[in-house]
Amino acid sequence: MALNSFFSMKKTLFIVSFALFLANVSKAQIVDSTPNNFFTQQEIGYEKPIPYPFIREADIAWSTDLWKNICVEELFNQFFYFPIDEEHNYGKKSLAYILWDAMAANEFPIYEDDELKIPLDNDAFIKQYTKPDTILLEIGYDDDDNEIYEAIIRPKFFEGSEILLYSLRETWFVGRQDTRQDSRRIALAMLKDQNLILPDGKKIEYGISPLFWIPMQHPAVRAVLARYTAYIDQNNIVRQPSWDWVFISQHYHAFITRESNRYNRSIRSYVTGEDAILESALIEEKVFDIEDAMWEY
Repeated sequence: MALNSFFSMKKTLFIVSFALFLANVSKAQIVDSTPNNFFTQQEIGYEKPIPYPFIREADIAWSTDLWKNICVEELFNQFFYFPIDEEHNYGKKSLAYILWDAMAANEFPIYEDDELKIPLDNDAFIKQYTKPDTILLEIGYDDDDNEIYEAIIRPKFFEGSEILLYSLRETWFVGRQDTRQDSRRIALAMLKDQNLILPDGKKIEYGISPLFWIPMQHPAVRAVLARYTAYIDQNNIVRQPSWDWVFISQHYHAFITRESNRYNRSIRSYVTGEDAILESALIEEKVFDIEDAMWEY
């Protein structure tokens, strides 16, 4: 009799446990599931900018400014470039579209110069940049064998795929308190081939120049960079870092084009080709060795 009671109790406990398991599974599916995924995804805008420690001017023992170019065609930097199409990418954006869309929404100010002293009006810049081109298209000849042209209005839009180069201004410094070297990103610009379309359709190229400069220390800029994910690891889409992390950790390959100097000149103004590459490497080595050189007794 006691044995039957024991097995009956075990059976009851098993049924109750199984029922609780099913209830928990059902509850988990309801709570954790999202309409387009099987797990809860972090909402856009959840991430906050990584805080910088407060630094006074009196705490800086040495500093210099570096200008660098980030080429997105380089294999390591290709996550800057993709995706090139804003549509059908599950909310993913390339850095060019992230910055342009935020600028167009007036989320942060923009400047004409890398010293961030000449402000630009965001709306006026967009209006000028997207101003349509008028092209005269030859469509035939009249009865007197004269050429006939038709004026064609060609709309202009921002194309993130045209941004193949970024210019970055950084400040490197050594602190008096901890005798450690650190750096800050000061200004960033998207570089683009600039050209003028003449009425006859001919194109005059002016070379590569910045669209506008972005103040990288501005809280609104850092909030935008923290809001979006940089898809660094193409083989694993989970837990990718923010763009704020990318710039703070300097997770990119960059080529030094200029160091602050009394002549206010860039490297290419006095050397070219392989000599420019060597000069860039020498500047980088000198900056990295400054910390040891300053505190060696």
